Amino acid sequence: MKNIAASPYQISAAGLFFLFFHTQALAHGAVEAALAGARLSGSGTLRFLGLEVYQAQLWVRPGFDQAHWAQQPLALELRYARGFSADAIARRSIEEIGRQQAVPAAQAERWQQELAALLPDVAAGDRLLGVYQPGQGMRFLFNGRPLGSIDDPWFARLFFGIWLSPQSSEPTLRAALLAAP
Repeated sequence: MKNIAASPYQISAAGLFFLFFHTQALAHGAVEAALAGARLSGSGTLRFLGLEVYQAQLWVRPGFDQAHWAQQPLALELRYARGFSADAIARRSIEEIGRQQAVPAAQAERWQQELAALLPDVAAGDRLLGVYQPGQGMRFLFNGRPLGSIDDPWFARLFFGIWLSPQSSEPTLRAALLAAP
């Protein structure tokens, strides 16, 4: 009987393969529960000064039309590569919203407070899933658990526009998310 030993590289490759597909299956399960019939549209990585901030995945239903993204339900998942406070995430989100459209200062402040109160602090490996429902608002899941919702259609459209609007500050990431035909 021949004794065959796998090299550490083969084991690592097999382990990474399993981990990738297991993680994808878990992610799809959470998305499917939040947005029935969803399929992956595209994914990309946000980097700042060369450092990975998060990996993003856009999930859409069949027939999704990227030219009219704001009129269709969708889900966006961010897997963070480093930690951030809820306040920092909310502040940056409102700054990015301001790049798309002018928002009265009092409204922007209310949105920032609402978002900071809803979102948790995140650490490397945490997953934040946002589900956009046009004309209704948005809801969030954190590591697969429901967080809550914000029932403000205008805020929801602008929030998801951070990644999907033609005015996004990250056009390369936007293109990667909207990659599927």
